[in-house]
Amino acid sequence: MRSAQQILADSAVIAVVGASRDPGKAAHRVPAEMQRYGWRIIPVNPTVDELFGEKAYPSLADIPHPVDLVDVFRPARDAVDVVREAVAIGAPAVWLQLGIVSAQARQIAEEAGIDYVEDHCLVIERAAAGLTRLG
Repeated sequence: MRSAQQILADSAVIAVVGASRDPGKAAHRVPAEMQRYGWRIIPVNPTVDELFGEKAYPSLADIPHPVDLVDVFRPARDAVDVVREAVAIGAPAVWLQLGIVSAQARQIAEEAGIDYVEDHCLVIERAAAGLTRLG
């Protein structure tokens, strides 16, 4: 299993489940910052058409191209279904944001052989490693 920082280094396209249009929420600020550092952010939110200048999709299954990482901004009780969806679309990694932990989601990811991170923030790990996808 790759480390959190290695997953970020290897990823270019991040699907963000629960991405928010509210700039006051971490589910908006975190993907926006990752986008500023060069990652392509694909918002997954059934209540919006577009976020961060990208088309939003109602579910992971609706995204018409591969993603490198599924980032989860949903309550822990929803993580199990999101991880199942991530496995179904062939995502190589799932990341549950800071404060989100699910033993069952972890087990599903491990059984599927995909990388899994929980209770970590993309922005914190990006900064700690000094990562960027900008030229």
